[in-house]
Amino acid sequence: MHPQDLASAPLKTLPDLWRATQPITMLTAYDASFARLAALAGIDVLLVGDSLGMVVQGQRDTLSVTIDDMVYHTKLVRRGAPQTLIVADMPFLTDNTQDSTRQHAGRLMQEAGADMVKIEGGATKAPLIAALTDVGIPVCAHIGLLPQRVRQLGGYKVQGRASEDAARILHDAQVLADAGAQLMVVECVPSALGTRIAQSVAVPVIGIGAGAGVDGQVLVMHDLLGMNPHPARFVRDFLRGRGSILQAMQAYADAVRSRSFPADHEGFV
Repeated sequence: MHPQDLASAPLKTLPDLWRATQPITMLTAYDASFARLAALAGIDVLLVGDSLGMVVQGQRDTLSVTIDDMVYHTKLVRRGAPQTLIVADMPFLTDNTQDSTRQHAGRLMQEAGADMVKIEGGATKAPLIAALTDVGIPVCAHIGLLPQRVRQLGGYKVQGRASEDAARILHDAQVLADAGAQLMVVECVPSALGTRIAQSVAVPVIGIGAGAGVDGQVLVMHDLLGMNPHPARFVRDFLRGRGSILQAMQAYADAVRSRSFPADHEGFV
């Protein structure tokens, strides 16, 4: 896509992407310049993640990110990618009650320009998702590894290896989809479980460390560019051997759509 065509391109909606026969590509973005490159590369969905706490702010985890941070960075991404579907994270402690959840999600939609908000958590988040859906706010659920609970979990660990844990995560997916979630991110689960989740719910399932048997993939932009000195198993450096960031993003999109990413060794058993 030519840079001049970004603002005039038709807005891709989630139903458009879901009807497509190829996997959905999602990438994090935190500012206008990288969002613009991602849009030019043909990335379907941009996630303004609370991962900005780590990769932008230099924090040890996502817990210090505020709603003001998320509104600010979502505004920047919207300016850089005016016609791309944008999902914004609900940061830590902003989704405790229905009233606070509606208030904070409303800011991300009205003030910052997000198309959808993302909420971390299992089946207990179903009433909040239903409350947002009732007032017209689209929701992406996030299950599996929950970075906002990393201190409770004792680190970034694969979830769902034990049969009872796998059953719980599968139940989470079904309950949250029934509550109105229109998209679902599944993080750091065995590849077989990722496939089971995608087959059991009637919404697109986007994996990050969940294998290739899901409906799309998401990566943190800095991981895609090889900027993490200690990359996770499911990360691939798409900038290596390429001449520009744009080419790296295009290679990522091509690899997701051809299902050559993630490879078997980039998943968990």
